[in-house]
Amino acid sequence: MAASPTGADLLSQIAVAVTEAESGIHGAASLADLDAARRGAVGKTGSLMLLRRAIGGLDPDARRTVGEALNHAQRQVSDLLMVREEELLDSEPALDVPLDVTLPGLPPSNGSLHPTIQLMYDLNDAFAELNFEIYEGPEISSEALEFDAMNFPADHPARESMDTYWLASSEGKHGTERLCLRPHLTGASVRYMRTHTPPFRFVYPGRVYRNESTDARHERAFFQYEVLLVDKDVPLTAGKFLVDTILDTVFGHPVKTRMRTGFFPFVEPGFEIDMQCQVCGGDGCRTCRGVGWLEVMPGGSPHPNVLRAGGLDPEKWTGFYVNVGLDRLVMMRYGIDDVRHMHSADLRFLSQFV
Repeated sequence: MAASPTGADLLSQIAVAVTEAESGIHGAASLADLDAARRGAVGKTGSLMLLRRAIGGLDPDARRTVGEALNHAQRQVSDLLMVREEELLDSEPALDVPLDVTLPGLPPSNGSLHPTIQLMYDLNDAFAELNFEIYEGPEISSEALEFDAMNFPADHPARESMDTYWLASSEGKHGTERLCLRPHLTGASVRYMRTHTPPFRFVYPGRVYRNESTDARHERAFFQYEVLLVDKDVPLTAGKFLVDTILDTVFGHPVKTRMRTGFFPFVEPGFEIDMQCQVCGGDGCRTCRGVGWLEVMPGGSPHPNVLRAGGLDPEKWTGFYVNVGLDRLVMMRYGIDDVRHMHSADLRFLSQFV
């Protein structure tokens, strides 16, 4: 039976272990080599850790001496490991392949616009040529502008938290003091009307927010594009022209449209505006559910109460609203089948539009 090691034996083995560890650390040419040297010295089965397990058989005085020597050795090895790791990191190349300075330079990528922003700019340009002003309103609005001024009844379900994001500081308040993330752009028209003198024509694109479940056709935050024309005598054919301008700009060619009566609190009369399906040409397919038409936007003449909220006399002024989901038009323009891609910030999706 072999004799148990003495304190002197362990001190000698500690010195040998430190020397071997130093040799392995200094000889490490990569971080992988350094990690192997670390495991060999201070890992769970490393030389210094194995020596620590042998201390238990020593007398108290020798145990104290050997323990202090082991602690010093571990600190020494740890310091060497840290220094060598910094050296290796400093010398590690930043590029995956060597840099050839003799190659000609490559121009940096200029990136590209998000497809929704690109379409918004295209529509802005189209309406600017028709002398429409580009207007922007704040994204934080109030119950007074988004619902009261828009002729929404007091018990309309859109006012509830299930549909609208109300700011926590507005709890228990009403009207101008009850603040929310704007659920639609239409409230911005009243802001504009109160600060401008008619007649006027303007567009106002921007992001809106709805508290709803997301799926391939719905998002909590999305872009709308609204157009408003106000004058003393605005025929419905003017509204048809606004719709045609939008769709011609989106698809690059005339698109057949139709206007069906529909109810929206802020217009009277109101219309559901459909476009001919661009997939089947109106013959009927899965995209249009066999009817040959796709609903794309609501529109109509501003309700008298909305004109009054904007400071205008409805007996003197009339107009036409068009409100379109900009993201949905982008999906039609590029054949995108899921609106959630639009706001994912996924470079694999965005790089298709460079």
